[in-house]
Amino acid sequence: MPKRTKKSGGPGGTPATVALAAAGTEFSVHAYDHDPASASYGDEAAEALGVSPDRVFKTLVADVDGELTVAVVPVAGQLDLKALAAAVGGKRATMADPAAAERTTGYVRGGISPLGQRKRLRTVLDASASVHATICVSAGRRGLEVELSPTDLATLTSAVLAPIGRA
Repeated sequence: MPKRTKKSGGPGGTPATVALAAAGTEFSVHAYDHDPASASYGDEAAEALGVSPDRVFKTLVADVDGELTVAVVPVAGQLDLKALAAAVGGKRATMADPAAAERTTGYVRGGISPLGQRKRLRTVLDASASVHATICVSAGRRGLEVELSPTDLATLTSAVLAPIGRA
């Protein structure tokens, strides 16, 4: 598995890796060849990196009562929209329009990172992340993951930890 620890954003960095470097956070970047025909970006990342799918988290953007909200859940499961709404004190959540998610975060679908977004969105990290020393999330483009501690991810995104994933 290709692995390197980034000390700075450096040339070719994504907004996510630049934000991590600027914060002085310890992280590793993992690159793999993305297959455009892949049915699931998250499953593809887990397989390509040889990491258990419960340690690879996908970044989803939902609309909670008219406000875009980021949900970070394991690729092995699904987002529980009712639980997401409850976690942020909302009544109703639906998946956001993909174009609105891309426009607001500055990332393309399949490469949306919870870090370094164009507009910082309210974020909820599934509580299952806390059982792992490190997790992987998108580094801001398809075929690129960043590995970091769930505590650092929660701190950098001001995330609420809540049970928002389901098997």
